[in-house]
Amino acid sequence: MGSTSEFNRRDLVKRAAAMGIVALPAMSFLSACASSGGGGGDKAAKGIKSAKNPLAVNDSAGLDVVIFDGGFGDAYAKNALAEYAKAFPKAAGKAKLTSTQKIQSTLQPRFNGGNPPDLVDNSGAEQMDFGTLVSKDQLTDLNALLDAPSIDDPAKKVRETLRLGVVEMGQFGGKETWILYYAYTVYGVWYSRGNLAKLDAEYPETWDDMLALCAKAKKRGIAGWTYPGKYPYYFPFSLYPFIGKIGGPEVLRRIDNLEPNAWHDPAVRAAFEAYYELYRKGYILKGSPGLDHLQSQNAWAEGKALFIPNGSWVENESAKQIAQDPHFQLAVGAPSSLSAADKMPYGTLWASGGEPYIVPKQAHNAEGGMELLRVMLGKKAAQNFIRQVSSLTSLDGGTDGVELPPGLASAQAVLEKAGKNVLNPRLQDWYVALQKEKIGVGAIGEMMAGRMRPDEAIKKIQKYADDTRADSSVTKYKR
Repeated sequence: MGSTSEFNRRDLVKRAAAMGIVALPAMSFLSACASSGGGGGDKAAKGIKSAKNPLAVNDSAGLDVVIFDGGFGDAYAKNALAEYAKAFPKAAGKAKLTSTQKIQSTLQPRFNGGNPPDLVDNSGAEQMDFGTLVSKDQLTDLNALLDAPSIDDPAKKVRETLRLGVVEMGQFGGKETWILYYAYTVYGVWYSRGNLAKLDAEYPETWDDMLALCAKAKKRGIAGWTYPGKYPYYFPFSLYPFIGKIGGPEVLRRIDNLEPNAWHDPAVRAAFEAYYELYRKGYILKGSPGLDHLQSQNAWAEGKALFIPNGSWVENESAKQIAQDPHFQLAVGAPSSLSAADKMPYGTLWASGGEPYIVPKQAHNAEGGMELLRVMLGKKAAQNFIRQVSSLTSLDGGTDGVELPPGLASAQAVLEKAGKNVLNPRLQDWYVALQKEKIGVGAIGEMMAGRMRPDEAIKKIQKYADDTRADSSVTKYKR
């Protein structure tokens, strides 16, 4: 998320990929802005299409960009905007970039008024609900961008330069592509190799070893895990691939499709009971239910806990704290194996596009918004992003020739080890309110704080999913 850097970085977040502030009810924004779809926003006239300007950008039109100010920051976008200004010097003084953590509340009046920005990094705790944005015809189809020649190699279309699955993530059951996920996030269990070495340990590849290591750490006054209790939807970053590893990708597919009793699958129960044992045995840092994402990351970076569920944006977001320990050696682990009966091998993990960018349909300069994304997907901008924020991008091969910091090098290594065993849950893309406010806060957060047993949490989540499936105002998606 970006970033935050993050769930999105985070991207997924996002960052995670969900960072920083209490989420507002997603439908309040989208029901308000639904009326603006197809309205008469003031559109810039198209420019002249050419080899250097394949999207026919009006070279003197202004460009309005809004970036989520999370763990990735906005310097990478400002650098890309400077490249855009070089290509369109007449627009240089009219190109502006605004950063905010409050995407939804900042942009709601603008969507309602029919004058949204030209490009939006729709990430963070106030992320707008993609499913409703799509169903209310609020977004520009980005296939024109994907079919344009890439910045680096005009013989290749932009879509041909992206990592597998990135284009599909931006689609909602049709051929239109509504979202471009810029970061490429590796989710999992993040840890310090240096801190494990102090316990004469390595990352536990089985859950029994995970519990044994947490017990060992507890005897030395160190917690096994911490997490952002104010935003417990971080737990799925490691919990969902754990479920998929145990029961296979079909379990996650049924969950994404809101199928009846999907959450009552034995793999879900096994994963929930395993995580609940962390609470029951006292392996979670005291006070974690009251921490936000930064506070939990700080406690973890200070060595108060060994593990934290997160996305690859964490390296940038916790850089100052990590730098204080030269032996930290940030790394990420895939979900530990629960048993030999797991359907997928050790190394299976969740990795997917993060930091989602959209071009509003009412944008004044939609072509300019897409052109800036084209610039960002060039090797120069992508490598700048990698160096600045320690995250992969959706540009395949963008790391070539770049010296990666420890966490990102670890993420790249586990991604290579996973091979085809990469999972990509879609619930958080398709049903934001269900994922964050209900499943995350209303059930998983309650369970990990000890206020709800696993069976109660599962029953509650299934009810949330059933209610969403029965709600005719919510557009449904399937994979």
